Amino acid sequence: MFFKSPVIITILQLIRLFWQYPYCKLLIWLLPLLLFTSGETSLMAHDETLYALRARKIFETGDWVSPWGNAHHKTPGFYWLIAIFYQLFGVSDTTARMPTMIAGILSIFVIYKVGKILLSQRLAFLAIIILSVQFLWVQYCRLATPDLPTILLVFIAIFSLLKSDINPQKRHFYGFIVGLSFGLGFLMRSLMIFLPMMALLPYLIIDHRRHRHLTNPMLYLGFLVGLIPSLIWLYFSWLRYGSDSIGALLGFVIELGSHEQHQNGILFYLWNLPLKSFPWFFFSLLGLGLVIRRSTSNYPLILIGFPIILFAELSLFSTRLSHYSLCIYPFIAFLAAVGLDWLGKIYQKGFADQSLSRQIVYLPRNISYAWGILGIILVLAGIGILVWGEVDIHKYATLIIFSGFGSLIVPLIWIGNFHYHHKFLTSGYWLGGLLISCWLSVATAGGLGLLGDFNPKFRVFYQQKSITEILQNHPINFVKGTGFNDKESLLIDFYTPQYGKSVDSVSQLPVFSYAWIYQQSSVGLPIHYRVIGSFQDYQLIQVLSRNNSDM
Repeated sequence: MFFKSPVIITILQLIRLFWQYPYCKLLIWLLPLLLFTSGETSLMAHDETLYALRARKIFETGDWVSPWGNAHHKTPGFYWLIAIFYQLFGVSDTTARMPTMIAGILSIFVIYKVGKILLSQRLAFLAIIILSVQFLWVQYCRLATPDLPTILLVFIAIFSLLKSDINPQKRHFYGFIVGLSFGLGFLMRSLMIFLPMMALLPYLIIDHRRHRHLTNPMLYLGFLVGLIPSLIWLYFSWLRYGSDSIGALLGFVIELGSHEQHQNGILFYLWNLPLKSFPWFFFSLLGLGLVIRRSTSNYPLILIGFPIILFAELSLFSTRLSHYSLCIYPFIAFLAAVGLDWLGKIYQKGFADQSLSRQIVYLPRNISYAWGILGIILVLAGIGILVWGEVDIHKYATLIIFSGFGSLIVPLIWIGNFHYHHKFLTSGYWLGGLLISCWLSVATAGGLGLLGDFNPKFRVFYQQKSITEILQNHPINFVKGTGFNDKESLLIDFYTPQYGKSVDSVSQLPVFSYAWIYQQSSVGLPIHYRVIGSFQDYQLIQVLSRNNSDM
């Protein structure tokens, strides 16, 4: 009777209707990975905190041009985006991350549409499922950085190029969207947007006779329209700082291109990309071979040419960081989907198909057993860390153990299907096992705080009752004579809700006021103060008196 009630029937019908749409399925798959959290968050101490802080400066001062007091080296599009969210929801680390999370969700829809044109609807759906469980991709979908908003704009441009090619009668409309996307990309990522633009040149030039994008005047008009916010910002910045406004933008790119960071040599992406996209990079190599051999795409200069050119550009660029390569990850997912789909067909045919060579027939089996061996190694390693490792790394052990048990799903499906007569575990189950094992790993990482709580020691420090009461109820001064130029100081700056004065010496502070000071500069101070709390080289203090006679 319960299941026959009108309410339950209506709910079930809605669920069934909801499940028919691929976008809804993708959301069900992705949203938990974006939302799973330990309940505690803290910003990454460098880039993420810098973006959040600069946006906060814009929000609090109302100066949307340059509240930092000098010509800035980046266009302010992402700062503006976060500042708008601050106005809507208040200043917090969660608010700072909202624009990126929304861009991450929207990007999978656009990338899915691109994949449908480059490959097919089925392969595009599989590619998005793969992309959503790539660790670095999910991590940056949850960080307050401009990478995902920029990638969203790049794929809107690629989608519009493809639609213009398919529907020439609408080429002016789609051409305008292409230009507008890249123009807004400059606002979001400054001169770095020209890297994906250059990666599209082989498609634009070699296939020009077919699509004639480069002779579409609306493309250039759209680009100019997209540049208008950046040009307005540059104009007002020019009024304040003159030629330094443009010099700062160019100088920053020249500086990035003139020296290596963290000793990341020209071969950095050759090992970093396979590592950060494991195991899908290796499936993408299989897919790459299949695409080249079978010509399965009408747009190889985008499917293959774009990521190869972008990879070469990033490798030649002297500053090499993992997140710079994020725009390549959707193409890894596209090619991995081709490879996995082919393996699924081999799995389904099994040993009964005499036309297949033994090496090919055994591929799914070997992958299954390799997956299982990896799972066993991970479980044993995780147990070892729990038994003999430090308490601080126990959460990593938990992640390793969950990942290990998840990996065992794949060989169990293989054994269950090919060692028994009832072969009900089809290739869909086998592919699902591969994907679910990775999904469990990423979801566990999110649940343990490894995707959103990057400075738990600082979080524990500032959540102390004695610290929290003072931070929430009193303006806090900053003594910046020395120090306050490292990652810890950025965290202190952002998580201090009420700013007081910024002074060069503690002696400039009134009695009974509170301040952050750099410990090494506090030796021999001619004042008396009490330390409320200490974090790394910084102390939160209250000034009690200026000299001994005041006591």
